[in-house]
Formats: sequence, C-alpha cells, structure tokens
Amino acid sequence: MSKAMRQMPGQPGRVGVVRGEAGREPASDEAGGPPREHPGTGSARPKAGTGGLLEAALTRQNLQAAWRRVKANKGAAGVDGLDIEQTARMLQTSWPGIRQTLLQGTYRPSPVRKVLIPKPDGSQRELGIPTVTDRLIQQALLQVLQPIIDPTFSDHSHGFRPGRRAHDAVKSARAYVQSGKRVVVDVDLAKFFDRANHDILIDRLKRRIEDAGVIRLVRAYLNAGIMDGGVVVERHLGTPQGGPLSPLLANVLLDEVDKVLEARGYCFARYADDCNVYVGSRKVGERVMALLRRLYAGLKLQINEAKSAVTSALGRKFLGYALWVAKGGEVKCKVADKALGTFKARIRQLTRRSGGRSLEQVMDKLRPYLLGWKAYFGLAQTPRIWRELDEWLRHRLRAIRLRQWKRPKTIYRELRALGASETVAKRVAGNSCRWWRNSGLLLNSVLTVAYFDRLGVPRLS
Repeated sequence: MSKAMRQMPGQPGRVGVVRGEAGREPASDEAGGPPREHPGTGSARPKAGTGGLLEAALTRQNLQAAWRRVKANKGAAGVDGLDIEQTARMLQTSWPGIRQTLLQGTYRPSPVRKVLIPKPDGSQRELGIPTVTDRLIQQALLQVLQPIIDPTFSDHSHGFRPGRRAHDAVKSARAYVQSGKRVVVDVDLAKFFDRANHDILIDRLKRRIEDAGVIRLVRAYLNAGIMDGGVVVERHLGTPQGGPLSPLLANVLLDEVDKVLEARGYCFARYADDCNVYVGSRKVGERVMALLRRLYAGLKLQINEAKSAVTSALGRKFLGYALWVAKGGEVKCKVADKALGTFKARIRQLTRRSGGRSLEQVMDKLRPYLLGWKAYFGLAQTPRIWRELDEWLRHRLRAIRLRQWKRPKTIYRELRALGASETVAKRVAGNSCRWWRNSGLLLNSVLTVAYFDRLGVPRLS
C-alpha cells in the first residue's frame, strides 16, 4: 500500500472555507426574545468556494493517514471478500487506475455488504459494510471534509464529532434538568440511517461545499447498491451505518433542525439521531413536539411515535443513562434500567458455568467488556448499585471456580492451598454440588475481593 501511496502528488489542492445555511426562525416560546438568525446560518454567514477538495483528499499524505485509520479500525471484508492485507497488496498495482477514475468522476463504488446486528429489543440494526478500498476513499474524504463542515454544526450536537462524545450530551441534559427544565421532548427517528433522503442530503451538502467532484462521489456512494443474499439491491434512500462518511452525512442533514431549535432558544442535546429537548412545562413540550414533526417531515424523516414522548425528564433513558434527584435537590446520573438489564444478560452469557472453560478463559472475554462498560457509564453516581454489581459478579465467578474443581477432594485441596481453615474447606467441599448457594457463603472468606483483584477482575465500584 505504501508503494501505491508514493505515486500520489504531494501538494494538496485548494481548500476554501465553507458556511452552513438555514432559514430565519421566530423566537422561542420560552426565550421571549426578538426573532434572530443563528450566526452560522443563512445570510449571517455567506458561503465560500471549496474547489479542489477531491484533489486534497487524494494526496499521498492524506491517503497514508486514511490508510492508517482504516487499518487500525480493522473491520470485515466487503463484497469483494478482500481483507485489509489482501486489499493492500491489490492496491499496490491497481491504485493509479482507481485514482484516475476518481479524478475523472467515473469511479463507481462497490455495493455494501448487508449485515444485521441484533438489538436488545429483539429488532435488528442494518449495517452496510463497504469494501476496504471504499472505506479508504471515504476516510480520505472525511479527513478533508470534516475540518471544513464540522465547525458549522450546532454546539448542541455531540455525536461523531472530533473532541465530543456521548458523555457531553448526558452532562448537558443533566445541567438543563438541574436548571429547572424537568420536561423532556424525547424524539426517536424511525430507521433514520435507512430512510435519509438522498436528494435532500445532497442539497444540504451543496450548501456547505462547492466541489463538484466531491458531490458526485458522495452521490455515487449514496446510490451504491446493497448486497443482500448474493443479490445487489438498488438503494434510493438511506446512508447505511458502516462507512466512515455516514456519521458526517447524518449530521449534515440533521443540523438544519438543530439550527431551528437554536434560533428559538431551546435547550437540547443531540447525539446522532437521538435528540432530547428540555423545557419547563408539558404545554411548551407539546408545541416543541409539533414543531419537530413539521421539521422532520420537511426532511422526509419519520418520528417513531411509539418511542417518542413529552414526559418527565427524570427516569427517561438517554444514551443509556437516566437522571434522578438526590437529597438536597441535586440531579445525578444513573444507568438506565434497560441498559442495566442488557449488562446483566451479557454477564450471564459470559459467565455461564457450562462450556468447559477455565476461569482464566472466562476472564479473557469478561475483562474487556467490563472495562468498556465501566468507561462508558463512568458518569453514573450510584455507588450502592456498583457495589451490588461487583458482589453479584464475584458470586458468579466463585460458582465457576467451584464447578471447575467439581469433586469434594479437589475442592478441599484447592481451598486449603489458598489458606482456608480445615473447617471451612470441609464444609464447602461437603456441599460441592450446590454451586450457586455454596459460592455465596463460606467461600467468600477464601475467594476474596483481593483474590479476584489478582486475577485481574475490574471493579465497577
């Protein structure tokens, strides 16, 4: 791959400054100020040219950075069946021709490979996996487009943006509720990534950049079919999750709604297609919901009425978190009940006592999941629940250890080797077949917290 990259010119193309656009909106029901236009939209910020973006994306330096990112992300092969290493070897000879077709505007992306991912509610999320070559090209485009387009997005948008993450959206939500806005307008878009309108999306993208080559290539990626069961199905809607460009394009489309909410002075937080607006009363909340229905209908997007509501912000799930009020009136975060149930179901699956795996093998699977879950839910302010989860997890691991020792003689010998008294070792060994009950009594004094610390079991509390 590096040999192919050396054939790329070293000078980037001309990159101009772009500006977003949106219409003028009346003042907020709550803000009470005069009508105003967001400083990053409409006539308040005129659009400038952005010619040469495609050439900038295809420079050697940018492509090498894109390849490093694609390689680090790993990922499965696309419809061509080529993995990262196989694609690298293929591009050593074929990249000059691919680059030429990109510059001429004749490049045709391969269809994406359809993959269905089960969701906790029993439904499925559709992913579209591009080929490694197309992931490289999309990543190269993203690295050029994002620094230009991202600064035009609303500060209330937190999803898939540099320097922002889900925690920022949750913190914003908590601050709004703490300020007294205890009613939330929770909007869920029905299959947003499957239903995004291509014509509207391209129109909004043209308002931000003027490079015809980039627009043509993005349109080609949107129109690339999807391989389903060996058959290529044409796609006229949607920007399937799985490609590097998809999140940026989603933000381009949804930023129009953000700018309207900003212009009206509303407090809201959006992460990708999850948007919560925080208001002071249900009456205002119903007006906001009606406004959002009109705005999303204008983008030909549909609200999932079954999952959307105007309701109390306390206890309502947002990005896996829920809010609650502690003593003294402080609003705090906790893990939402649904997310907690999903966590326990996954732990039960990873720590099932059948399967013939050693405790060390169980830990190899369990440790990364616990560390990732702990990092994401680090904002939760519920120490008692963390302690209870730790105790429940260690109980399950003790049961696995007992099941592996299995025979009374083995249990007695192993416990004595770990420093257990003769009385404790005999009593535990005498109940050798009662794995769950036995692992929650005297065994705690032998297989202690320190024992699991030495095994590398992460603590949640």
